[in-house]
Amino acid sequence: MPTTVGEFSVRLAKTKAERKAFLKLRYKIFVEEEGKTPSEEEKQSREEVTEFDAYSEYMLVFHKKKVIGGYRIISRKAAEENGGFYTATEFDISKIKKIRGNIIEMSRACVAKKYRDNPLAISMLWLGLGNYVLRNKVTAVFGVISFNGLQPVKSSHALSYLYYNHLAPKSIRATVLPGPLARMNILPKEYVDEKQAFEEMTPLTKGYLRLGAEFGQGVFMDYPFNSYDIFTIMQTRKISKVYQKRFMGKENAFDHLVIEDGLIRSTAKILKLPFVGLALMANLMLGEQKEI
Repeated sequence: MPTTVGEFSVRLAKTKAERKAFLKLRYKIFVEEEGKTPSEEEKQSREEVTEFDAYSEYMLVFHKKKVIGGYRIISRKAAEENGGFYTATEFDISKIKKIRGNIIEMSRACVAKKYRDNPLAISMLWLGLGNYVLRNKVTAVFGVISFNGLQPVKSSHALSYLYYNHLAPKSIRATVLPGPLARMNILPKEYVDEKQAFEEMTPLTKGYLRLGAEFGQGVFMDYPFNSYDIFTIMQTRKISKVYQKRFMGKENAFDHLVIEDGLIRSTAKILKLPFVGLALMANLMLGEQKEI
């Protein structure tokens, strides 16, 4: 069922036409605006698409029945039955895949330029995601955050700050795969300026941080996408109570999303890992997000 507020609504894509509309929106943003190198097929169709889209779900935001934003979702079941998670092409996520129960990967977040300053337009996307998490009992959400361009040194304070202060525990830490990569700890810890670090961060990164996100180790250089990527993961039950109430109507909306037995055992304890999706939206609702 869609969630509707005024002229905006959000729900999973239902038709091939809706899916194609999202792919065309991605082409406009990722290729035309941000400089991704398109394949010949993408140039012809003017749709940004990868092999992972064949088994992904799309959470779409509509304005007067027009697709103006969206997010790609790959569930554990879909990944296991098909080609895996997109994130696994850049990071070793073997520890995360050991979690029992439902985990999802979120990727390809985008909102049409015209609507990026409209908090309601983007809020609808995350309202839909919150409902998806509850309906599917999602305990962990993860993905990559992209910085536009190919010069990580421009984000040296931000990347170094995350490395020294917000790495995920080793038991659930993703690490960048061998290949085109860069270090996160570009600067020595004593040279990192926290104010400068936050100025260098993307709005998405700051949004996740405020909700308690943790990060993987290493930076993946995605040359075709004209970006460098970092891994992020958040635990559902650790999401701020303020934001849970804002989006889901109550402070303990995700309290029941406990990871099943068999996650990752250490001295007979089971590490509990939950969700991440509402992170960006929380930041957006505070009026800081202007790009995805």
